[in-house]
Amino acid sequence: MRGVKETNQLVAQMKERKLGVVKEIVEEAGMSISHVYEDLVFLNHNAILLQFAEDSSTVLLRINREADQETAASGAALLKQAALAREMQFLDSGSYGLAQDGPEQVRIEFFS
Repeated sequence: MRGVKETNQLVAQMKERKLGVVKEIVEEAGMSISHVYEDLVFLNHNAILLQFAEDSSTVLLRINREADQETAASGAALLKQAALAREMQFLDSGSYGLAQDGPEQVRIEFFS
């Protein structure tokens, strides 16, 4: 279980990372967030994964290798356009894959 200090640090990081703005961008693009874990934002369809960069106005965008690439690229374009309107930038950062890593764990693999 996390201590109060650690929880407060996580909350401060999320504020720095502009999660609320990213949520607005995602929703404007017709998508939704299904899960947030540390610096990763999983979208409802799993075709696109967002990762917060060190710069709070930059988000790395990765496309799932198993997704329909044309549909994912179209969604990525919508996200980038919505991000620009909010003075943020979503950068193409390669792809990702999910692999089963035990009965209840999933491993995320990043590719350039």
